[in-house]
Amino acid sequence: MPSPNPSHHAQLTTLLEPVVADGGLVLEEVGVATVGRRRLVRVVVDLPDTEVGAVDLDRVAEVSRAVGARLDEVDVLGPGPYSLEVTTPGVDRPLTEPRHWRRARTRLVTVERAGDDPVTGRLEEVSDDGPVLGVDGERLPLAWPDVRRGLVQVEFTKPPKGRRDEQDEEV
Repeated sequence: MPSPNPSHHAQLTTLLEPVVADGGLVLEEVGVATVGRRRLVRVVVDLPDTEVGAVDLDRVAEVSRAVGARLDEVDVLGPGPYSLEVTTPGVDRPLTEPRHWRRARTRLVTVERAGDDPVTGRLEEVSDDGPVLGVDGERLPLAWPDVRRGLVQVEFTKPPKGRRDEQDEEV
């Protein structure tokens, strides 16, 4: 959801990043859209690199209150009503940052590669050099410059036993 103008987006990002960080989360995206006579401010937050699992809804609620208070303190949106939506990224979020890849470890992902066909495999490892997929029983290391983006594939069954650790069960 893009903001009406780039400087507005930059102002909101600068304003809200520290508020979200104070709540222990990372600001993924912020956007403003007009919905009828109101504006919808959509803030997407996620866990930092150091945490695994799902974002706790109580934490999202706390950050939502803090973001709303900050928006009310500062006249960055101008006059008129707005609705605030604070949410987490969905499973369909592309993996574009190394921390997105780390959070998706053990998941089945499809990787779009530069100059090559997409490949689907289990994300086994993420290093400074790039992700490593398990494809047909073989390890396939990929270099970051060759990775265009990745998408987590929705699975309706759990991975084979031993493929996930207990911390990942919450994700």
